[in-house]
Amino acid sequence: MRIAYVTVDPGIPVFGTKGASVHIQEVVRELIRRGHDVTVHTTRAGDDIPADLAGLEVVETRIEANDPEARERAQQEVSAWIAARIITDGADLVYERYSLFSTVLSKVVDATGVAGILEVNAPLIEEQRTHRVLVDEEAAENALSRQVAAATATIAVSDPVRDWVRERTGSERVHTVPNGVSINRIVPQPEEVGDPVVTFVGTLKPWHGVTDLLAAAALAEQPWKLRIIGDGPERAALEEQAAGLGIKVDFRGAVAPAEMPGQLAGSAIGVAPYPDLGGEQQQYFSPLKVYEYLAAGLPVVASEVGQLPQILGELGTLVPPSDPAALAAAIDTLAADPALRGKLGWQGRVQAEEKHSWAGAVDHILDLAGRADG
Repeated sequence: MRIAYVTVDPGIPVFGTKGASVHIQEVVRELIRRGHDVTVHTTRAGDDIPADLAGLEVVETRIEANDPEARERAQQEVSAWIAARIITDGADLVYERYSLFSTVLSKVVDATGVAGILEVNAPLIEEQRTHRVLVDEEAAENALSRQVAAATATIAVSDPVRDWVRERTGSERVHTVPNGVSINRIVPQPEEVGDPVVTFVGTLKPWHGVTDLLAAAALAEQPWKLRIIGDGPERAALEEQAAGLGIKVDFRGAVAPAEMPGQLAGSAIGVAPYPDLGGEQQQYFSPLKVYEYLAAGLPVVASEVGQLPQILGELGTLVPPSDPAALAAAIDTLAADPALRGKLGWQGRVQAEEKHSWAGAVDHILDLAGRADG
């Protein structure tokens, strides 16, 4: 099939270090692996291009506007240009990552009758209104409704996101397909010699709970080392907090997806210390980091929020959110017991292979869209 993959969100580079960038690359990689001809249409290409995607055709249409109102108009204009190009070039399937104001999928489907897959990763209208600036909410709502109505299948990464789309649009053709992990790229590796390494992966923003993780490290009663892989606006404050607590933290900064296996090497425990954000509807994520920990054969300590109990079951250690003492105690238990770490890590790897591979996720998505290719 000729597949047009569309991502109009100017905040997400196709070739970047964000989790969203990893998601885009892995879905595209899986589509190409099946022999499909994929062209990516985006407003931001990025420059951290992995070797195996160097030949990918990427059509970039930049959005230069900085004023919120002008930026919203520009996204609508760019989506019209992208749709026109796809209609002209031809495609058998449009796969669009949902973004505010884009109606690419609906325009192409209405004009050509091809199949369309809409992937929704977050309740963006609420996110934009709460954390940034949303000028024309009505236009954003109309765009979402048009996209969902035109899509052959709408895919949500979690049940809360699925429910949000259904409530906003009234559509029942919305299905949950969680994120995945590359089980070939990320594999178990030996632990580093010495004190166990506890690793966090993610953007350093308040809703990832790294402040609680640093507080937990200061409360630890067993020896373990802390590694932070990722960057973000909270980094300076976190480094200051670590210094104030008198703890040593290995801040690795942002890394390209291709470098993640090497950055995880030597780790003994993976941690996802999400804070209490005020209920399940606020914990709508499908955590890439947790799937990566499982694939890497790491036992996981995570907050008991959102989809994490469902994902981890008996494989992980769940703790109350925003509770550094409970987090420290759970990590201490694993740090003191290498046999338990080995058992949980092996079980997690098996689950990653059987339930969480990107190959399986893409299979499910194409099947829901009636485009299963075996």
